[in-house]
Amino acid sequence: MMEPADNPSLDMVAAALRADSSDIAIYARVLTDSLGESLPAGCVTVDHDQSMSDRMRGRPGKVAKITVRLGEQVLTLGIQRGAPVAEICREVRGIVLSRKEVPVDQWAAELARALVGHAEQNAATAEALRKLITGG
Repeated sequence: MMEPADNPSLDMVAAALRADSSDIAIYARVLTDSLGESLPAGCVTVDHDQSMSDRMRGRPGKVAKITVRLGEQVLTLGIQRGAPVAEICREVRGIVLSRKEVPVDQWAAELARALVGHAEQNAATAEALRKLITGG
């Protein structure tokens, strides 16, 4: 367990996530590169839309949706008709109990809250969040 002074600040994590809220591909990169190794396996999934050209050239395509699963909370950020769509769900044993579409800023704040909560139990996640905040 970490000392409280070492915990990343919720406000600082939320600010770092909001700074990148304009581009879903940036979120995908932040979540998979910066935090992916410190979160449990399968916690972050990224879906891509591949054009025929992408498939022929072996490229992954454009990021279409990011799903973050932390406990019973499932946070999804996707693109519909060119605009970001954010959703927060409560899921128990694969059954969605509640689903709510929210503004991207609220989604980022909820993601920050969930990540900070996870970091309180996991030193690797805490270190990854510190790097996200400091840009290191």
